[in-house]
Amino acid sequence: MSGGLPGPGPAAVLIGPPGSGKTTIGTLLARRWSVGFRDTDSDVEATAGKSVPEIFVDDGEPRFRELEREAVTSALASHPGVLALGGGAVMDAHTQRALEGYAAGGGVVVFLDVSLAVAAPRVGFNQARPLLVGNPRARWAELMKQRRPTYERLATVHVVSDERDPHEVAKNVAQEVEACRSA
Repeated sequence: MSGGLPGPGPAAVLIGPPGSGKTTIGTLLARRWSVGFRDTDSDVEATAGKSVPEIFVDDGEPRFRELEREAVTSALASHPGVLALGGGAVMDAHTQRALEGYAAGGGVVVFLDVSLAVAAPRVGFNQARPLLVGNPRARWAELMKQRRPTYERLATVHVVSDERDPHEVAKNVAQEVEACRSA
């Protein structure tokens, strides 16, 4: 990666709502920079030994958020590649402070933004999204209304992924991150 990494921590952290492309774009960025890709939802599932929906049903959202906070804290401290956070992770005060510290130390937080019209077919709004149960489109819109100010405040870079080829989005993100790193 040109510009180099200024210190320990991820090459970039991706935040945004479900359907914004965090996993797809993160994987492409990791390949581009020859680093690993890590998703905190996968870390939570590995720790709990069950899927995110099962954690919500069996243990409740507070337990999921606790595991998520631990996964984010650990990954920010130890993962040198591209890191994708679950959509709601940024709503935790501890996680916000950790992301602010990461950014203050030269890290780049990328807000991958997407409209409901584009997110809906990507996500499918199925039962694997526990916070979207009921009226998934209305819940997604409500969650975005709550989360958008936090995504925007924490972001070093804001990239819209709507109606764009993932490779084009990844190239755009890479250019933005590299520009931040060389500034």
